[in-house]
Amino acid sequence: MAREQVIEIVSEMVAGVLGVSVEVGARVAAGDEVALLESMKMEIPVIAEVPGVVTAVKVAAGDVVQEGDVLLVLSP
Repeated sequence: MAREQVIEIVSEMVAGVLGVSVEVGARVAAGDEVALLESMKMEIPVIAEVPGVVTAVKVAAGDVVQEGDVLLVLSP
């Protein structure tokens, strides 16, 4: 049985989640903004680096994430 390839979009820093702009089942293109984080009073967009379909959303607005935390999971 082949394991399905997944792409995890992770936080690059400790931050608050201001919002998630996609939901499970949404198709995203490379370059699409999928979430918005806030750290040190700066808004940081989270951009999909590859196209895919969102299979999991692991965070919600108001959450605090650590560096390396998974925000979303995509299936190519």
